[in-house]
Amino acid sequence: MGKTKIRTTKIVSVGDSKGLLSRAEFQKLAEVPAEAEWFANIDNEKTRRAYKIDLQDFMSFVGMQRVEEFRMVTRAHIIAWRKFLESRNLSGATIRRKLAALSSLFEYLCESNAVATNSVKGVKRPKVETYEGKTPALSDDQARQLLEAPNPTSIKGKRDRALLSVFLYHGLRREELCTLKIRDVTQRRGVLHLRVHGKGGKIRFLPLHPGTAELIADYLEASGQENELSVPLFRAVRNNVNRKINQSMTTDGIYKVVRYYVKKNGIGEIENLAVHSLRATAATNALDHEADIAKVQEWLGHASIATTRLYDKRKMRPEDSPTFKVIY
Repeated sequence: MGKTKIRTTKIVSVGDSKGLLSRAEFQKLAEVPAEAEWFANIDNEKTRRAYKIDLQDFMSFVGMQRVEEFRMVTRAHIIAWRKFLESRNLSGATIRRKLAALSSLFEYLCESNAVATNSVKGVKRPKVETYEGKTPALSDDQARQLLEAPNPTSIKGKRDRALLSVFLYHGLRREELCTLKIRDVTQRRGVLHLRVHGKGGKIRFLPLHPGTAELIADYLEASGQENELSVPLFRAVRNNVNRKINQSMTTDGIYKVVRYYVKKNGIGEIENLAVHSLRATAATNALDHEADIAKVQEWLGHASIATTRLYDKRKMRPEDSPTFKVIY
C-alpha cells in the first residue's frame, strides 16, 4: 500500500504594508480547510511529526487523497483501521496514540462545524497493558555513581556534572535542558530557581538543589561566561576547551554524553536506559520519599496526573504487601 501524503494548505501571510488583506489573500484564507487549520495550530514539533505519521497511516489505509475527505469518514472506517492496526501486532499504547491523534482532529472539525460528530468517540480503545512506566530508572547507588563519573577538574567534566545533576535532581526533559539560558538560573523570594520552558510554551519554576547550584556555579566560573546571561547554560565544548562557544548542546549531544557515562560506570546493561531514564529516576525517587504526587506532577510539567502515576512504584514495594500484614 503506497504512502499517502497529507496535503496541507499553506496559510498565507499578509503582504500589504498597511496590514490589510488583499481580496486575493482574503479569498485564499477563506478556502483553507479546517483540517489544515488544525495541523497548523499544533505548536510542538514532535507532536506535529507524530500526528502527521499517524494521520498518513490512516489516510493510506482508507485510500484518502485529500484532507477534506476526513469529513466523509465514519465510525466503521475507524473500527476497520483499528482492527488493521491490531493485525500488525502494534502495542495497545501505540494504537491508543494513533486513535488519539485522529480524535484530536475530529474534535477540531466538530468545533469548526465541519462535521457533526467526532467519529472516533465510541470506538473501543485497547486496554492499557500496565500502569507501570516502561522507562527504566536507576537505583540510588547507580545515580550517585553517575553524578560522580565526570572529571571534576576539566571544563567538560564540570559541565557534565552540572548537567547530570540538573536531570537527576529536577527531572527535566532533554529539550527543556537544551533551551536553558544562564539567565534561567534566577532568584525567587531569595531562593535560586530554574526557569524551565516546558511543552506547549508553559513555564515552570523549580527550586534549584543546593548541590546542583554549586556545580553550575563551578562550571560557569570555569567557562568564564557566568555574566553572559543570554547564552545557553549548557554549551558545546570542543577539545575540552570552552573557547566562548555560544551554541547550545543538541538533544543528540546530550544523549551521547549520558550514554557515555552510563557505559563507563557499567550500568549500560539496563535495557533501554537513556536520557529519559534520569527523569524517571528523579520522579521515582521523589515519590519513594513521600513527595506529594500532585506536586510531582507540577514539578515534571505533566498535563495529566495519570502520566505521573507511571513513575509511582510505591504500590509495588514487597514490604507493603498484605502478605506481610497477615499474622497467625
